[in-house]
Amino acid sequence: MKNGPDYKVDSREISGKNILMDKEKAKKEIERLRKEIEEHNYRYYVLAQPVISDYEFDQLMKRLQELEQQFPEFITPDSPTQRVGGEPLKEFATVTHEIPMLSLDNTYNYDELQEFDRRVRRVVSKPVYLVQQKIDGVAVALRYENYRFVLGATRGDGVHGDDITQNLRTINTIPLRLRKNLKGFEKFEVRGEVYLPRQEFVRLNEEREDEGQPVFANPRNAAAGTLKLLAPREVKKRKLECFIHTVPKPPAGYQRDSETIRALQELGFKVVPPSDLFDTIEGVIEFCDRWQNERYKLAYDVDGMVIKLDRYADREELGTTEKSPRWAVAFKYPPEEKETRVKRIFVNVGRLGTVTPVAELEPVFLSGTTVTHSTLHNMDEVERLDVREGDTVVVHKAGEIIPQILRVVKEKRPANARKFQMPERCPVCGTRLFKEADEVAWRCVNASCPAQLVARLVHFGSRQALDIEGLGEKLAEQLVRTGLVKNFADLYELTVEQLMELERMGKKSAEN
Repeated sequence: MKNGPDYKVDSREISGKNILMDKEKAKKEIERLRKEIEEHNYRYYVLAQPVISDYEFDQLMKRLQELEQQFPEFITPDSPTQRVGGEPLKEFATVTHEIPMLSLDNTYNYDELQEFDRRVRRVVSKPVYLVQQKIDGVAVALRYENYRFVLGATRGDGVHGDDITQNLRTINTIPLRLRKNLKGFEKFEVRGEVYLPRQEFVRLNEEREDEGQPVFANPRNAAAGTLKLLAPREVKKRKLECFIHTVPKPPAGYQRDSETIRALQELGFKVVPPSDLFDTIEGVIEFCDRWQNERYKLAYDVDGMVIKLDRYADREELGTTEKSPRWAVAFKYPPEEKETRVKRIFVNVGRLGTVTPVAELEPVFLSGTTVTHSTLHNMDEVERLDVREGDTVVVHKAGEIIPQILRVVKEKRPANARKFQMPERCPVCGTRLFKEADEVAWRCVNASCPAQLVARLVHFGSRQALDIEGLGEKLAEQLVRTGLVKNFADLYELTVEQLMELERMGKKSAEN
């Protein structure tokens, strides 16, 4: 019998004294696998520097699951296998926060930031400011005992929150067991923000739209709605992440927040970036100004910057009010909104037959890109906005990524503005559209509709599916229009010669 990766306990060989020996070997192997898996989780989700393939990781997880099934007495709450989510909950228990979760005072311009600095300097002669991104997510508190995650809660009213421990266990960036046993962190609490990455927000809304469900307005609402689900397995599917920003009661010996943050990184937490230090408010303002545009390049929503005193002694000097600390403030970026004109409203047919109204817009530069279209989701949304062709509208980007019409500027509505009517038939195949009584979406029920096939092919080739390089909307449309592809199986019968006959398809692209 081998030890190491190939080791497996054969229950038929276990008898008498050997039971203890075999169980001991299994326990050591389980512990080794857990440490290895958590290390790879940390490298993948926190550092974004994986060192093994997905297949190799899956094999490690499979091996651990097999051993835990064989020896269920060794299953512990901090095992990586317990991230998959447990049984559905009936309701959330209430948690009392040991230290109230206060909110921050908001500032919206640099004059207010300078006034904050003046108030600080009346008490602290040489303040040092720590500046972090203000993540637009859901505030949570995480408790650890014996270096293991034992409880997670929402902010609630600041004094009492919901126990969402089981949902938080599904988030890969929340360590179930800390990477190191640092002195002072045997029992402590951290606070942070749970958020939904922008691309996952897009995927989730596309999925909900296809299924005829209401879409989320922004990633924060999606994250909040997800954490309220009573089914942890459903939470796991949505790929939430978590940034940590605060230890409300720092361990003895730590004098600065910046020191504590470095310790949190050693322990395996994903800490809010960039945690830069400044000794003047002018440096803080310059930093905030730079990030106002840089934030659009991030994979998650940032709606401002948090400015707080770095030294704990200085914080003690300033104290807190009933609602917020006097030693910290949130600088909020103004939401970027632009006016543009609706040129026309048309419909798209999705892979499940969902027919979605889309507004074509006069091009407008918004949050780092030029916007030309905005989905209107469904007829309920069209009627709520009362948007018409020719209208002037105010647009922004939901989650800094999805163009969205916020409102119609009705005083600028032209006399010839035309109301949109959902067509009775599919604009592609002519099939009569159908709407379920309990859904908001209209559908084309013709499974052979070319538009649906194009959308299914694009999804089939996307990163969420088989990740086929080059299989985008334009190529999918050509494949369907020319009759080369009538189903997924036809993709595997295509020849280089057939592909080279398509528009903008050279030999190298066809061979790929």
